Amino acid sequence: MDAHHHVWDLDIRPQAWLDEPGLQAIRRTFSTADLRTAATASVAGRRLERTVLVQCVPSVDETREFLALAEQAPLVGAVVGWADLTSPAIGDALDALRAGAGGRYLRAVRHLVQGEDDPAWLQRPSVERGLQAVAERGLGYDLLIRSHQLPQAIRLAERLPALPLVLDHAGKPPLARRDLDEWERGVRRLASHPQVRCKVSGLVTEADHVKWTTTDIRPVWEVLLDAFGADRLMFGSDWPVCVLAGGWNRWAYAVEELLAGCSAAETGAVLSGSATAFYRLEPTR
Repeated sequence: MDAHHHVWDLDIRPQAWLDEPGLQAIRRTFSTADLRTAATASVAGRRLERTVLVQCVPSVDETREFLALAEQAPLVGAVVGWADLTSPAIGDALDALRAGAGGRYLRAVRHLVQGEDDPAWLQRPSVERGLQAVAERGLGYDLLIRSHQLPQAIRLAERLPALPLVLDHAGKPPLARRDLDEWERGVRRLASHPQVRCKVSGLVTEADHVKWTTTDIRPVWEVLLDAFGADRLMFGSDWPVCVLAGGWNRWAYAVEELLAGCSAAETGAVLSGSATAFYRLEPTR
């Protein structure tokens, strides 16, 4: 179970963020078929069978496209989409997405908070109203933040305890700087809220893209396992972004190493159980 991946077709929807330096390796179209081709490794004896497809850009049209894709692609079990949380009509927008093609696969929404300069963006009254509408519809919220934004994620968890939250990419710990103290304090505070889960994903692109090893990732893994417990952690690849730092299989091998000391139940939770519960995945088609 891959709880976090993307696709994009540059002929249909350009991705302006791919114009940034250093992204040449992923500056092309990626499909679910490409993911199946790339993800050949097993993790603790498990091969890829289901995924969660996550929004790339702040576009309702993209979300509609992803929901329609989920209807057609057996690999995709859930979609994390986008809707304008600040809109007074956010409830109607979510209802329309769920009523459209593939709408039953919408299980959460996400906003690119990592790009917001406001240190309290998640506490804006309009945003909180939007997130309340998300919670009222039984949807979850994916937290895409950087480590310095953990305080506003903690306040969100405090203020909206009924909203299921999952921290994408473990809050992007500054692995390249090897300075994890502030990140660890924030993650532990966030993990103290039982409605919060965490994706073990996106870590390799926070480390040295070429030289990283499992040893570099292990300090983050140990904090996450201790803070959240295995039943609130979920494996995700962040494919195809992870291509920048070795790709799906290299990350899968690293996760298998990290899981080596875990029980069968803990391994099952990280590789399937936590994501299945959070995103309410249906039986395999």
